[in-house]
Amino acid sequence: MDCSYSTWILYGLALLIVLYILKSLNFWTSDSSVGNFPPGPRTLPVIGNLHMINLKRPNITLMKLAKKYGPVYSLQMGNVKMVVLSGYETVKSALVDYADDFSERPHIPIMEDINNGFGIPFSHGENWKAMRRFTLSTLRDFGMGKRTIEDRIIEECGFLIKLLESLEGKPTDLTIKTNFAIGNIIISIIVGHRFDYQDSALLHIMKIIDENMRLLGSPSIMIYNVLPIFQYLPGAHMKVKRNIEKLHAFFNSKFVEHLKLLDKDDQRGYIDAFLVKQEEEKSDPNSYFHEENLRGVLTTLFMAGTETTSSTIRWTILFMIQNPEIQKRVHDEIDKVIGSAVPRIDHRKDMPYTNAVIHETQRFANILPMNLPRETTKDTFFQGYHLPKGTYIVPLLESVLHDRTQFEKPLSFFPEHFLDSKGQFVKNSAFMPFSAGRRACPGETLAKMELFLFFTSLMQKFSFRPSTSKTNFYVKPSVGLTIPPMAQEICCVPRI
Repeated sequence: MDCSYSTWILYGLALLIVLYILKSLNFWTSDSSVGNFPPGPRTLPVIGNLHMINLKRPNITLMKLAKKYGPVYSLQMGNVKMVVLSGYETVKSALVDYADDFSERPHIPIMEDINNGFGIPFSHGENWKAMRRFTLSTLRDFGMGKRTIEDRIIEECGFLIKLLESLEGKPTDLTIKTNFAIGNIIISIIVGHRFDYQDSALLHIMKIIDENMRLLGSPSIMIYNVLPIFQYLPGAHMKVKRNIEKLHAFFNSKFVEHLKLLDKDDQRGYIDAFLVKQEEEKSDPNSYFHEENLRGVLTTLFMAGTETTSSTIRWTILFMIQNPEIQKRVHDEIDKVIGSAVPRIDHRKDMPYTNAVIHETQRFANILPMNLPRETTKDTFFQGYHLPKGTYIVPLLESVLHDRTQFEKPLSFFPEHFLDSKGQFVKNSAFMPFSAGRRACPGETLAKMELFLFFTSLMQKFSFRPSTSKTNFYVKPSVGLTIPPMAQEICCVPRI
């Protein structure tokens, strides 16, 4: 648990006090005052529908409510009224067909604490546009989607393989190892070089990221986000903020290092590119190129760019252990197409089954089930309902990836979802693990390249097996902002 028993008692007492005060002030107003708003369950004063929500896995509750109230329904979480969008057709329509209307982010307390509204994913208006545009352009300059970044990924695959080979098939947990490997790709883009796996700075950063991603999905953070009174009480939000301060301290030290050796004609990574742009615009008082934005972007690149890809790789390997017949088919395709050569992204077009397995992992693992929330930019009429400007929107991504109208066996791991009758890879428009529309993940291209190269490289070298002789191997989700698999030891047995 992320909070002690005494902390939860304090939460309960504070909530009772607030309920008493607001009841005496006749605080509550009926939802009927809000025009043609989507339907939803009856709310209680102050807490709204919090009493109905599975706080560890709120997506489970939201999926159940969608069956009762339909593809567009409302929900009250504390003082936050939100609208949930469910199913492929509805979510796609909102994010793609009404892209501009649903392109803002709501102000979420913990995210404001982390980046103060700067960076990319939870920044707003022109700041978001400027940072996203610059970051995408700079990542392309430093090789995203090109041979240069492919070579970096292949090099990092080699370091991870050597580490796993040294274990000689003994049981191990891959969590920190895959975090290191994926984290090094991000670090090499940001500062221009990788870190050794034993480096204390890298170890410190990875521990902070792992802890924060876990805490951000905790019940106490959810309550903190929707009931502002809890900002004054101890809880996971304070630990998250302390961790972010440590991460920012690391970034600040890197800023100083890079300023000392900054050469605009020989930029080493993202930090250099940003500092050069900052220097160019130093006379502009309205420039977006300041240290808060730089820290915000780097925090996002580290946290989101490491955890999501690393978790997906571990999910894929665990699914291979759970489905040995699928693992064998992947091994056979790798042996046939790649042999002993170094896997490269060009091999992907000739490896439909391996590609399908990776896609099915992203679909089935469902690591960001509720997506990142959106907010309407103006009064919007959507599917017969009136959504006022500033409405908090939850595009329920799980309802898309597990949509029965789009996938034959939505609740099973079934690579054939992405294969035609001839065994060739086929795209599915309901495949949205990176979201869609204006706020789709800016690192999608990099993530796809990492997933293919790491998975094929690891599968080329190893057979993955359970650490025990038990016949049933279970793959369970953990809890966090994203959903990684539950940590467990497995055996990485070198292939002969």
